[in-house]
Amino acid sequence: MATSDTPDSGPDYLRFFPKPSPYDNQREAMEGIRDALDDGQDVLFEGACGTGKTLAALAPALEHARREDRTVVITTNVHQQMRQFVREAREIHDAEDIRAVVFKGKGSMCHIDVDYEECQVLRDNTREVVETEAEKRELEQRQQELLDQARDGDGGAQGQSAADARSAVMDELDAVADELEDLRERNVCERYAANLRGSNDEFVSWLYDDVRTPDDVYDYAEENGLCGYELLKESMEGVDLVVCNYHHLLDPGIRAQFFRWLDRDPEDVVCVFDEAHNVEDAARDHASKTLTENTLDQAVAELEDSEDPRAGDALNVIRAFRDALGETYEDAFGYGGREDVGSNWEDVPVANDHKRDDLTLTFFQRYTGRGIGKDVDDAISLGEDLDEGYEDAYRNGDATSRQECQTLQAAEFVDAYLTEGDSLGQYPTVAVRRDESTDEVYGRAELYTCIPREVTTDLFDSVHATVLMSATLRPFDVTAEVLGLDDPETMAFGLQFPEERRRTFAVDTEPLFASKRDERGVQEQYTDVLSDVVEFTAGNALLFFPSYGEAERYHDRLRDRVDCPLYLDEPGEPADDLRERFVAEDGAALFTSLWGTLAEGVSFDGDDARTVAVVGVPYPHLDERAEAVQDAYDQVFEDTEDAGWTYGVEVPTVRKTRQALGRVIRSPDDFGVRVLVDRRYTKQSRRSMRKYSINGTFPGEERQEMVDLDPSKLKFSMLNFYGDMDAWGEDGPPRP
Repeated sequence: MATSDTPDSGPDYLRFFPKPSPYDNQREAMEGIRDALDDGQDVLFEGACGTGKTLAALAPALEHARREDRTVVITTNVHQQMRQFVREAREIHDAEDIRAVVFKGKGSMCHIDVDYEECQVLRDNTREVVETEAEKRELEQRQQELLDQARDGDGGAQGQSAADARSAVMDELDAVADELEDLRERNVCERYAANLRGSNDEFVSWLYDDVRTPDDVYDYAEENGLCGYELLKESMEGVDLVVCNYHHLLDPGIRAQFFRWLDRDPEDVVCVFDEAHNVEDAARDHASKTLTENTLDQAVAELEDSEDPRAGDALNVIRAFRDALGETYEDAFGYGGREDVGSNWEDVPVANDHKRDDLTLTFFQRYTGRGIGKDVDDAISLGEDLDEGYEDAYRNGDATSRQECQTLQAAEFVDAYLTEGDSLGQYPTVAVRRDESTDEVYGRAELYTCIPREVTTDLFDSVHATVLMSATLRPFDVTAEVLGLDDPETMAFGLQFPEERRRTFAVDTEPLFASKRDERGVQEQYTDVLSDVVEFTAGNALLFFPSYGEAERYHDRLRDRVDCPLYLDEPGEPADDLRERFVAEDGAALFTSLWGTLAEGVSFDGDDARTVAVVGVPYPHLDERAEAVQDAYDQVFEDTEDAGWTYGVEVPTVRKTRQALGRVIRSPDDFGVRVLVDRRYTKQSRRSMRKYSINGTFPGEERQEMVDLDPSKLKFSMLNFYGDMDAWGEDGPPRP
């Protein structure tokens, strides 16, 4: 594809680059992405945190889309990144006229707080009412015209013809008026009706005069008595850029609707996934299916109230599955186990190596009927009829809300659980939680999808091309295998900022194995090292731990060791507020989990944080679910040795660690220290610890920057570095 690149004007994509000039790595990335998109090739793009990946991807993507009449969809699952996208889209909009929208789900934009099913009925009813109103107005206008003609005809043949025609129109008008009266008895949405009755030209002009957020659209619609969600949907045709979350692309049903709203075929869409190391887990979540015991109870009650002859057969299978679910998790409780159940879902493993899972086996024992397949089919068909009846009742105004059919939900899940539960990559499991309002324990059945490419391959194959970008995508071959990408273009750019303005230390402490964490000597050694990290940081320090529990442990141990403000991130507490209080300090320390919300997508620029430390190797909780993923990877990628451990555990863990390290040093003028506290990070561990070492899992250029340190030397190395940066201020450095 020819371009108009010239020495004078520069590449065409630079008109979508709003900064004075790109970094060298941005320019190289933009050229590579442009060429790949022109060839319809997917791209794996790794760039260090703070090096401008978003603009490097968007500029060539927008230029390609403008030239080839396509739309760019950029997506993330990190809330902070969504805000960053909006800021950068506005910068592009100021430099080059683009039509951009920021899209959220209906739930966050609905003014009357109804769910999707109710909204669908209200939308259909409202449209029918407004269309019938328009038809009535047309008939009224026509009958008036015919009346005028009849009067002007002065009793002649022409006047009689007009009178006869008017009589027919009046009959039709009466019928339409009666129909309209009936329709107005139905449930409608007045806000959507206002959309349909008026002109939306003013909204469209306002929408594309800037890059508006969903909150902006909501406020505009609230003020004008309109439905902002429907206004946005109906104004998206042929836009240049859409900002959305993963949900709109990874869910096949939503994706199809989303592309229809864009008025684009899939091959006319270029997708850009930010924080793409998260696509693997997000795809699993979107593919997995769940069914709670409460839904099963409601389905049983629904069927017991039904007089349909199919209800008895449907009850055979639904009641047996509900009873089997309860029996399965009750049998799994040990002494006092029920009393220990909390408010979060806790897995009760049921999978077996050489036979069906425990829930399925218990169901087979409990089921009595003419045949499971026939009874499931009857349950599904009856559920579909019941669901249609609920929709008709709401549509016609006989119900104030759109009831959901629990039988249909239950039957479809049971069908999937029984037919797919023993398939490769499917992990059947059960979980329990305590309802805080009733204090009752109840269960949930789940069919968990272990292999994400079962979701992502169809997406990547259908769109024109996809750019997956992150600070931590390598190893590229692992990413391509896991997500189902065929021969993608790959590019990686490390930190382009001056190397002398950063240090990365791997501290040779005792390995923080799970079996060692409670040992007094280990805790004392780590307390000493972390005290040095905090005390010898010229500014704020971020400390990441394998869990919130470990973060709390060392937060408490350091309270009496250091003289500075200490902040503890706790699960369930607002992280944004904590971050704001922390960055307002000078010389504070923040303790958090590497698996929390502050480890990625959140910037700590300049003085916000100077040192970041990752303590221990933060492997995820290696429960049966994680083992199921490893087993599935071992089977799918059987040509790769230890694929399950490497793909399923070690690579994701190192990616998380690298994400945490990227919270500091975000610009060429920035400086800071990155500390990895655990022997397994050191270069020498590759010889002394072999399979336990993870040093070799880091990219080569990052390993080269790591300096192995004895724990006692860390304070001096930090003292010297921050001294070289002239960072100690008027009071001077602390004394070692």
